[in-house]
Amino acid sequence: MMGLGSAIGAGLFLGSGEAIATAGPAVLISYAIAGAIVVAVMRMLAEMASALPASGSFSVYAEVALGRWAGFLLGWLYWFMLIMVLGVEVTGVAEIATAWWPAVPQWVVAGVVVAVFGGINLIGVRQFGEAEFWFALVKVAAIVAFLGVGLLVVVGVIPVAGSVLGDWAAHGGFAPAGVPGIAAGLLAVAFAFGGIEIVAIAAAEARDPRDAVARATRTILWRILVFYLGSVAIIVALVPWDDADALTSPFVAVLQLAGFDGAARLMEVVVVLALLSAFNAQVYGTSRMLFSLGERRDAPAVATRISRRDVPWVAVAVSVFFGVVAVVLNRVLPETLLSVLLNAVGSALFVVWLLIAVSQLRLRPRLEAEARRTGVPMRLKMWAFPWLTWLTLAALVALAALMLSDDAARAQLVATAGLVAVILAAYGLLGWRRRARGGAEQWQHDVHG
Repeated sequence: MMGLGSAIGAGLFLGSGEAIATAGPAVLISYAIAGAIVVAVMRMLAEMASALPASGSFSVYAEVALGRWAGFLLGWLYWFMLIMVLGVEVTGVAEIATAWWPAVPQWVVAGVVVAVFGGINLIGVRQFGEAEFWFALVKVAAIVAFLGVGLLVVVGVIPVAGSVLGDWAAHGGFAPAGVPGIAAGLLAVAFAFGGIEIVAIAAAEARDPRDAVARATRTILWRILVFYLGSVAIIVALVPWDDADALTSPFVAVLQLAGFDGAARLMEVVVVLALLSAFNAQVYGTSRMLFSLGERRDAPAVATRISRRDVPWVAVAVSVFFGVVAVVLNRVLPETLLSVLLNAVGSALFVVWLLIAVSQLRLRPRLEAEARRTGVPMRLKMWAFPWLTWLTLAALVALAALMLSDDAARAQLVATAGLVAVILAAYGLLGWRRRARGGAEQWQHDVHG
């Protein structure tokens, strides 16, 4: 449920309209390609997580496979990405809530959200899991209900006027923008599946980590594809792809078409719950990543302090604090500087996926050797290794090339490259200080015997 809840967010409920407007009904191909890439990457991550469960997840695997620099880079890149997203999500909740209750200041709403979900994460991992389960259940129920209503409209059980099913020719056909439109749609949806990686981070705190991650990934992947592809298929069947007004909130458009007059307010509630669920999960993800970095001495040692409930309370408090900072930055930064920061987040997930694939390629032979040595077989394996891993890497490189051809996506790549450079420079500086400190300690040992 955590994996479903993290991946099904405002990006699906609101962002799918932008993708449909870009590619038309052929956006289904864009979603299928992006979904296939994510399924492959998650299978690689699940293979490593079931063999080596760790709270640092892919950051730890990158360090083991590629060296300490890779673990440092992925850990801090992911932490920064989620912190910035936390600020955006709290701002989104505050804007919707103040539209409902104009007398309530946005900072009050933001403060309540941060306090409540910071508290949930501080109480214990069980309470976090319970909250995330119920949030995810509401979102999944909303998607299932939408699919049910949409299907009844498509087959004619709920009669409507204006359905465009089978009438795509009047709107330019299945692929009105051709292959370039599908490619542009791929850019719009490529990172819509982000969030599912929280499963591998949370697996480290499950009762049986190896079994938990294996069971979760086997079921989550196909369910997410069904929810995403099913929802978008309903939308493109019933809403003209060139209807800009309807696509600003495509789920609302379909429900209103089916005669649900309260659909707009209902979907606003669902979007708020989606944002709150994502905020809850990302406070968890950032705190565990910071805790893992602290354990590896890549973050201050204070980040490893835990409470009597085994919660890394300092890491949670730091993540919540910087989430508040991100909210403030959303308000006070000049638009150009804020755009640079958000752009850096935009394609950070691409770097994470790329290094997950490279890590799995390097670690698989070691994991198999360890399984032979211990006589304990691997619980989960990547399909068609190494060919499918190489194919996924090729697809990610092609996606990067595609991003370079698009102005907005190119800006994201450049900003992310800048962030990567800053993190690697910090790693180099930290390494220099460690070597200098080690040399000084050795000199004192030699002098004082």
